[in-house]
Amino acid sequence: MGSPVYIQIHNDIKRSIESGKWSVGDRIPSERELAVEFNVSRMTLRQAIQTLVEEGILERFVGSGTFVANQKVQEKMSGVTGFTDVMLAQGKKPSSKTVSYHIMSPSLSEAEKLKLKDGDQVLRMERIRYGDGTPISFEVATIPATIVEGLSKPEVTDSLYRTLETKKNMIPGRAKQNVSASLASERIAEFLDIKRGDAILRLWQISYLQDGTPFEYVRTQYVGERFEFYLEK
Repeated sequence: MGSPVYIQIHNDIKRSIESGKWSVGDRIPSERELAVEFNVSRMTLRQAIQTLVEEGILERFVGSGTFVANQKVQEKMSGVTGFTDVMLAQGKKPSSKTVSYHIMSPSLSEAEKLKLKDGDQVLRMERIRYGDGTPISFEVATIPATIVEGLSKPEVTDSLYRTLETKKNMIPGRAKQNVSASLASERIAEFLDIKRGDAILRLWQISYLQDGTPFEYVRTQYVGERFEFYLEK
């Protein structure tokens, strides 16, 4: 299955940034101008821009436009733990609602992060994650299709990490993570039962198996007042 149109536009814009067409701090053309350039609807164009914003490649400023993002200061956090185990450790009942679940071609960002080859496919799923019935985060997870081959949808969506350990003897090892603060978009606010513009925490994570194989690229947005990160040094 090929990539959706918005992912193709995502790839084109990302290539333009990497080639130097736009540099850090540059304002990119408006959604209207880009929609005309790519010959797509504003909705499709906006979805492409939003994926780049969620990846930290672009950033939006109300009333000013969309700009190529500066690099964020990163703080190392140790260990890799699935959402289910985090909730259980805090005495909360974990649950999730799957918003989308598709096997498709990866975006350029996904292929780079997961070290995929040409022709490789991925599972991309969107989920709302809950603790005791309260929405905690909205998550976009991309996993190489070979990793989830033979697994049922419930096995993947309920607790991927536990399923990999018990069904495939694949043990999660380390993770690369970075966190930044942002504001909730209208779509995310609706999913998480908050107001547009409320504070959220963004987490980008690449998870690796114990043998060093990357198996998951996740972009998660947490409700700021319902979740916090802590570091051990």
